[in-house]
Amino acid sequence: MKTIRNFLLTAVVLLSFGLIMGAAGQIDISGHITDENGKPLKGVTVSVKSNSTYATSDAKGRYTINAPKNSVLVFSHPGYGTAERTANNSTINVQMFFEISICEDLVEIQQYEKVHMDLAIVDARHTTKNKEVVSRQMVKPENMASPAAISYSYDNLNDEEYAHNKENRFINVSKDPLSTFALEVDGASYSNVRRMISRGAKPTQDAVRVEEFVNYFSYDYPKPSGRDPLKISYEIGQCPWNNQHQLVRVGVKAKEIPSDNLPATNFVFLIDVSGSMYGGNRLPLVKSSLKLLVNNLREKDRVAIVTYAGAAGEALSSTSGTDKQKIREALDNLTAGGSTAGGEGIKLAYKIARKNFIEGGNNRIILATDGDFNVGVSSAEGLESLIEQERKSGVFLTVLGYGMGNYKDKKMQVLAEKGNGNYAYIDNLQEANKVLVNEFGSTMYTVAKDVKLQVEFNPARVQSFRLVGYESRLLEHEDFNDDTKDAGEIGAGHSVTAFYEIVPVGISGTGSIDPLKYQSFDTPAPLMVSNNRELMTIKMRYKAPDGEVSSKIELPVVENNAKLSEDFYFAASVAMFGQLLQDSDFKGNATYDQVINMARKGLSKDDHGYRREFVRLAETAKGMVD
Repeated sequence: MKTIRNFLLTAVVLLSFGLIMGAAGQIDISGHITDENGKPLKGVTVSVKSNSTYATSDAKGRYTINAPKNSVLVFSHPGYGTAERTANNSTINVQMFFEISICEDLVEIQQYEKVHMDLAIVDARHTTKNKEVVSRQMVKPENMASPAAISYSYDNLNDEEYAHNKENRFINVSKDPLSTFALEVDGASYSNVRRMISRGAKPTQDAVRVEEFVNYFSYDYPKPSGRDPLKISYEIGQCPWNNQHQLVRVGVKAKEIPSDNLPATNFVFLIDVSGSMYGGNRLPLVKSSLKLLVNNLREKDRVAIVTYAGAAGEALSSTSGTDKQKIREALDNLTAGGSTAGGEGIKLAYKIARKNFIEGGNNRIILATDGDFNVGVSSAEGLESLIEQERKSGVFLTVLGYGMGNYKDKKMQVLAEKGNGNYAYIDNLQEANKVLVNEFGSTMYTVAKDVKLQVEFNPARVQSFRLVGYESRLLEHEDFNDDTKDAGEIGAGHSVTAFYEIVPVGISGTGSIDPLKYQSFDTPAPLMVSNNRELMTIKMRYKAPDGEVSSKIELPVVENNAKLSEDFYFAASVAMFGQLLQDSDFKGNATYDQVINMARKGLSKDDHGYRREFVRLAETAKGMVD
């Protein structure tokens, strides 16, 4: 009898212990995520609020994640905001709704900490007759509203800075048959403008860079198979916004390298912790973003952390990728406050990157900032000079932009272009996952640097041409063969696209120049060229990541009647959308309906849902102008 009682007592204790452990343990959760119409929503990021665990919904909207019981799951998707659920069931289904936040006249207060002072700076913004008024004053902390009571809303775009680039125009081939520019793969402009539209704000025209809209998306180009890490391809079709013209899509595909085969990496996270980075979509999002990257570090990878506010400092010495917890803790300890000595931070980051330089490896600084430098070297010109000196070290630069309202896109673009790097804008964790996880190789490992494209047009076939976008990347024709001239960088597996709008010989209506009196733009081409079916010839130069001498690839473009790909239609719709937002002089008969209908022809290759998101964005933009 005693034995039975002991057995029962032991069983009860074990059962109770099991229940307690189960309550405090991990559970596997799966479910189905749908949109407002009940259709599967692909590409939703499902993350555990208490740690860095995350999953992504598949094409059928399904997901599976392991989470601590009773923790909070966060469901996020661009344009759909976020939803939270408690992890208390093995099945959690979620329906998400497309959101548009309309900007209203409101008081926006931004709190800054003042270094070495017992005062703080408060910027109070309000709108009066559609004009923003900013009043800055010094107040004692005890008289300041608590951070929880402050509205950190930055929908007003008046303090954001964008470079103005004059739109490319048509060039007569008889006058100049060449087009030369640096090829780039940035997508920051698209995600930044998406943020504006999703919040109900009409995008600033200078924020729209058409080539970055097009290159935000991946395309199925032929892969390189020889010694060259890049391969050129093309398609020719009717221009959708002017049916008398032709549209040539030039595609470049970089060789793919599996993540495990990428060389050892020496990362330096350069993080802006100044007062302007205070707020949920700034420093906290930086931390969450970089943790996604940390999750993918290997034993041979290393990370150091440099921060800057009123001064620059090393928050973490170079640490092995296996010690992920140490890196995460260093990120968690960062707080925002003070002025912004970005120049000093850049100098220190390059110094530490050189100190830990890996020969034959991937040496890269990842700068996370809103670009609002205000101490030391702070102008776009000063930063350009600084970066041009530092890039000689062989260290590449990736720029990640955060924040809104005071965002300084102009400076970020300069840093990325002059620092042998790339540039992305991160407005949510989903975008961070795209840039730092899904596109890790293309974002973080360069396979070709100083990439230049030069196109020569055949005057017997082409009357005039216009390069769509790339205004800030134009080069002199002589720069193409000059290996000392800086150009663009392309990462592993990346696809790069450029569009030329072509006016065939015999078509009128593009000229803004009177016929010449003493000569003609239409001088007949030599017979050898006239009988040639080639529209143009594409030439590309590139260097190896550690090289100083370029190699050249050349491909003639021959007129054909080949069936156009879905990618052609989708990329052309994106280019058309960008021109509508810019109110381009050359948008022709483009409409938002045309953008939407053409984009829908290219939705079959949409593994992460980015293309469907584009259609929803175009629909939202259409609603704003109707």
